[in-house]
Amino acid sequence: MGHAEAYLEIAVLDKGFVRLVEVMGSDASIVQAARVSYGPGTKTVREDAALIDYLMRHRHTSPFEMVEFKFHVKAPIFVVRQWFRHRTASVNEISGRYSVLKEEFYEPQAWRKQARRNKQGSEGELSDEEASLLLKGVEREAYQAYQTLLEKGIAREMARMVLPLNLYTEFYWKQDLHNLFHFLALRLDPHAQWEIRQYAKAIAEIVKAHVPLAWQSFEEHVLKGAHLSRTELKALQGLLTPELYEKALKELGLSGSRLQEALEKIFTPGLPD
Repeated sequence: MGHAEAYLEIAVLDKGFVRLVEVMGSDASIVQAARVSYGPGTKTVREDAALIDYLMRHRHTSPFEMVEFKFHVKAPIFVVRQWFRHRTASVNEISGRYSVLKEEFYEPQAWRKQARRNKQGSEGELSDEEASLLLKGVEREAYQAYQTLLEKGIAREMARMVLPLNLYTEFYWKQDLHNLFHFLALRLDPHAQWEIRQYAKAIAEIVKAHVPLAWQSFEEHVLKGAHLSRTELKALQGLLTPELYEKALKELGLSGSRLQEALEKIFTPGLPD
């Protein structure tokens, strides 16, 4: 088990946080799972890194599932609804049926304009004091209505209906590293909503500290890498020669089997049709 006490909460947005509760496993757990057929053996860090990198780039995902992270998160409801679309985790959220929800709302420092080309996205910043005052007014009236309903004896499970989506909630989130990497690949992307990206950045900081070798490969092959379609691959083949590509790869430090593997990605005989 990891030692959660070694980590403080990472503050996110105006009132939220991500807190590491515990970790099961490490880079060594990934290596051990991958080598189970051969016994644990004694390997160097360099060999371990090479094996993890091989697993990542060839999408051998099950060894990464041997590592699990558990987080305690405080976030606005509209962020959590996006978060919970990732269904490959164990989740437990504070219940508005059993608890009186706190008067805590997310209030953005700046507003963003609706993106012109992306119907579900935003772009740029917009300073609008009237919008901020309007938000505060809605929060105040909604929470007053919530309290009034509770005072009337209305059930908590019904009274909560009047509360807006920027209300903060809290939950525990337990997920294996393979699926956590998938979450991060999507939520660190510039197209993801800004608010959830801030939570993804906090989680990435924690994950990187606990599994640095796996993170290095994830960053290399997934986060900062790309997959090519058949059409894109064909276009590259028309622009490059194997000799030019090999020279460029060598200048970037690839050699041996890793170099050959990279060459075969682009110049495998018969691909694409």
